[in-house]
Amino acid sequence: MPLHYDAEVKITKIKMGPYNNNGYIVICPDTNEGIIIDTPAEPEKLLGAIGDVQIKSILITHKHQDHLLGFDEITGAVQVPVGIGTDDADGLPSPPQIDLKDGMVIKFGNQEMTVLDTPGHTEGATCFLIGKHLFSGDTLFPGGPGKTRSPEAFQQVVDSITKKLLVLPDDTAVYPGHGDDTTIGKAREEYQGFASKPHSPDLFGEVTWNS
Repeated sequence: MPLHYDAEVKITKIKMGPYNNNGYIVICPDTNEGIIIDTPAEPEKLLGAIGDVQIKSILITHKHQDHLLGFDEITGAVQVPVGIGTDDADGLPSPPQIDLKDGMVIKFGNQEMTVLDTPGHTEGATCFLIGKHLFSGDTLFPGGPGKTRSPEAFQQVVDSITKKLLVLPDDTAVYPGHGDDTTIGKAREEYQGFASKPHSPDLFGEVTWNS
């Protein structure tokens, strides 16, 4: 499988399962050590893309089942510590070994990935930042945030996006849990259009920035 990005870090993006999920393998080019982000359906696709990479950990962006349909197969084949945000740990098929908290640094090879606590889509939703590469799970997509279950959760995900993600440099690449990539610059432009208009305080669910 061709690399999705190949420079100071190597990124393989794998389209998986019936919900257009993305699984990721992030690799240190100096040491060939890597991490897996999310475990959707069709785990054989991700497992087949590992090759000789030495996986050091598996990180889960949030507890929704479409990101976990391949969890048992992947964790069974790749027996390394699993991490998820504290408030989403109850959704895993088995207890995690890493309790992901805001600001925590996950090291592999010569690389460091920073944990960003971004609640809203779920209580323990987490994003991962390495250099100018952001793995946003279902917190941020091209055109809007992930689906929310209440007005309070929608406000929470907006706060997470504006305070944790849109403060990053414009050229930061954004790799979501489903579908296509975007950039922080594009996301900020889209959000500013949304913020410039009045909205109902009861807004939640599937909201786009052009709502």
